[in-house]
Amino acid sequence: MKASPHPRQNRLLAALPDEIWKRVEPQLQLTKMPLGRVLYESGTELPHVYFPIDSIVSLLYVMEDGHSAEIGIVGNEGMVGIALFMGGETTPSRAVVQSGGVAYRLPGWYLKKEFSEAGPMQRLLLRYTQALITQMSQTAVCNRHHTIEKQLSRWLLMSIDRLTSNELVMTQELIANMLGVRREGVTESAGKLQKLGLIAYKRGKITVLDRPALEEHACECYAVVRREFDRLLPDEQAV
Repeated sequence: MKASPHPRQNRLLAALPDEIWKRVEPQLQLTKMPLGRVLYESGTELPHVYFPIDSIVSLLYVMEDGHSAEIGIVGNEGMVGIALFMGGETTPSRAVVQSGGVAYRLPGWYLKKEFSEAGPMQRLLLRYTQALITQMSQTAVCNRHHTIEKQLSRWLLMSIDRLTSNELVMTQELIANMLGVRREGVTESAGKLQKLGLIAYKRGKITVLDRPALEEHACECYAVVRREFDRLLPDEQAV
């Protein structure tokens, strides 16, 4: 049987000192995160923040003509809703579930209350924000200077880092929307990766077959972001 989700399977929640954890835990609520669920739209106030367990959330910037591009992803290493404690209350991006699962949500007012204490939780969330900004910045550079094949390799690695398996359920059309490129480009790039034996793709399911080789094939952007998250966030998880 599949084990029940626990809040401290999220890396940020796992890093909270026991004193703070005892206050935060009663405020957490387990919530389903079905594929495609929109957690917030551009310009809307955020009533909750989300700590994914086995789901992945994409942060997308949507243009006036409807085209979109992913500027960041959040999984069990982080949280969705940094605008609340950064003081902006809203954000111009959209947050949508990219890979379904569950998360724990925390009322926005409570997060701001804990953050205002200027203790360990504030320091942890600020370090996470720095790591997320690095991811967003590197994504912008990657999308500008690297091929779709390299972008796809980076994106696949970042996604499976946040899952418990090496399989990702995702259509090529959705991937194209995430990367902000044409579907034909994703089809061609996925075909090349499959011919190299790095992935298998069938009926909307992508399986990473050779992770070390995929890491070598990806651009340096993946390693830059991975190192920054490892440097800024604790390794230990209390479950």
